[in-house]
Amino acid sequence: MLYPLLPQVAAAILLGTLSNLAILPIYGQDSVKIFDGRSFQGWEGDTANTFRIEKESIVAGSLEKMVPRNEFLCTFKEYENFELKLKYKLEGTEGFVNAGVQFRSSRIANHHEMIGYQADIGAGYDGALYDESRRKRILAAPEKNSIKSIVIANDWNEYRIRCEGNRIQLWVNGKSTVDYTEIEPGIATKGLIGLQIHGNGKSIIRYKDIEITELK
Repeated sequence: MLYPLLPQVAAAILLGTLSNLAILPIYGQDSVKIFDGRSFQGWEGDTANTFRIEKESIVAGSLEKMVPRNEFLCTFKEYENFELKLKYKLEGTEGFVNAGVQFRSSRIANHHEMIGYQADIGAGYDGALYDESRRKRILAAPEKNSIKSIVIANDWNEYRIRCEGNRIQLWVNGKSTVDYTEIEPGIATKGLIGLQIHGNGKSIIRYKDIEITELK
């Protein structure tokens, strides 16, 4: 007597599946890996002394000696509207243990620093949007107690960064941490992506599985 219900049940399952698909991230055929896991092709920075590749990850820093200053590994290409996804792992023993992902940023001429937005990494800064070398302050940040339950210390975490027009959104491990709308005029809406190791700490940062989807 249940057989007549089967079409309705199948339709309900299909609708549920389609609803779930509607909220999935946009990664798929349009996403492009911008780090091949083997080389620095497409990137520039201090690959002689600061950045290296280990186990298909970009690595910088040391647990034995202080990182002397901020350093950045940058894309050659500029991006404007996009979703960027990557995994990171930060470990540290002493000093300011910190790193971050620059975007819509640029190199400062004849200097080791960058200027622009940063998705921050590190205790007290995880999941926050910082303005590197420009306004030099946190523009938006998650509630401190909530981010502690999201970030896995000394292990791999995932950042997702979405820029579309003047809206910037950040997620850590699938949880929204920032939804920020830029209202100040003259702020660049296009720029480089950069991977930072912060100075003045005995720390190691690792980045891997870096892929981007440019938004139409």
